[in-house]
Amino acid sequence: MSPSRIDDIEDVDPGLARERTELAWTRTAISFAAVGGALLRSQPAVGIPILALSLLIWELGRRPRKPGTGHARTRHLQLITVVVLGVALTALVITLVTGW
Repeated sequence: MSPSRIDDIEDVDPGLARERTELAWTRTAISFAAVGGALLRSQPAVGIPILALSLLIWELGRRPRKPGTGHARTRHLQLITVVVLGVALTALVITLVTGW
């Protein structure tokens, strides 16, 4: 292997990182939907919020991201932080209310 060879795929095509990130958000949303669907049968009060969160996660992953820095990137990171915090708090409330 020569030292001039590019070892990192991101150096060749940085667009692939955005594609993989979008796919990761989609997989996460599908996982939430599967858990929500499974819980919907036995505990609808728990399954419905989880299904709603899966839609929110999916939509967040589909939002266009512009490369670079600045106000748009900061707003996107703030939105991700709020959604993650919301998911964590919802999970905590569901856990405390249902006694899991």
